[in-house]
Amino acid sequence: MKRDLDQPVRTEQSGTADGGASGAVGRPAGHTPGPGQPGDGVVRGHRPWSARRIPAALIALVVAAAAVLLLVDVVRVRVGRSAAAWRTSLAHELATRPLDDVWVRIGAIVVALLGLWLIVLALTPGLRRRLPLKTSDTDVRAVLDRGAATLFLRDAALRVPGVSRATIHLGRRRLAARADVRFRDPDEVRADVSSALREQLDRLALARPPHRISVRARPSRK
Repeated sequence: MKRDLDQPVRTEQSGTADGGASGAVGRPAGHTPGPGQPGDGVVRGHRPWSARRIPAALIALVVAAAAVLLLVDVVRVRVGRSAAAWRTSLAHELATRPLDDVWVRIGAIVVALLGLWLIVLALTPGLRRRLPLKTSDTDVRAVLDRGAATLFLRDAALRVPGVSRATIHLGRRRLAARADVRFRDPDEVRADVSSALREQLDRLALARPPHRISVRARPSRK
């Protein structure tokens, strides 16, 4: 696939039995490609999954701190000392406070929201700034940074005669562009910019290109 500039594309290749590079997708040696698999054409790539290191580290830190604090208090009780005031107060509150209490409801809502957030993190890939590219082999994954794709599209719009400035917003389903026209008819420039953006999208070979392209052209203010 030819590209106009050196694009920051990241690729991942799956491992083989002879010590190849490791990746998320693999297939056994001697596997014969079937329909829709390598050798039958272009394969739509998938966005890589985020490791979620920061949320995992925060949750592990909170759980570890609570476990250590509880373990220390249990050891204190085992050696003959009285339980800590916070544990005694917490046990009393849990035993006597009614379920319709305001603070109990607030705590339940907070815990429910935290659990919902963890479920969303577990079921979504994240890394929204990495756009998957089409490849010819399922063993190879290529992604393009969203910011780099935006720059390439902006450069394509600036190459249109008459455009002095261009602003690009690349979303999941929609590409919005705004062009300042220094000369030529704005309607003609709008059509040319739209065509140039479609051609650049084809060159980028995004696995899920935006379905809608919206272009606004206005005379440049001096």
